[in-house]
Amino acid sequence: MPDTALRKIGVKSLKMIEHVVLFIISIATVYAIGEEILHMFNIKTVQLADLLLLFIYLEVLAMVVNYLESGKLPIRMPLYIAIVALARYLILDMKGMDDWRVLAISISTIVLACTVIVIRWGQLKLPYPKNKDMED
Repeated sequence: MPDTALRKIGVKSLKMIEHVVLFIISIATVYAIGEEILHMFNIKTVQLADLLLLFIYLEVLAMVVNYLESGKLPIRMPLYIAIVALARYLILDMKGMDDWRVLAISISTIVLACTVIVIRWGQLKLPYPKNKDMED
């Protein structure tokens, strides 16, 4: 078997594994969304923390869709998820946190937001050159 044929089989196998894992992530996320909605119905109330958790799940699904459509994972999406997760953590546990922890989480959120801005600026002002090899 020539080297290129073996390489194609390897790439196809990895792509298949990639799609299976993306499917598992999607199913697990939809299941988690369903559990969260069921939880809100059971307690008969919707809190801000619940909505933020649903936004996190929504971002995970959007990240999977984006990856399937483009074959690329923009680094900004996990950063958005991290920002919302930190905000949710801060909202849920602020009463039990000491001042230093609140400050550390707040600074971390600001650093992540600045990172998103820098990455976005870099994409606009310093785009990657269009290269035929990179698209394949």
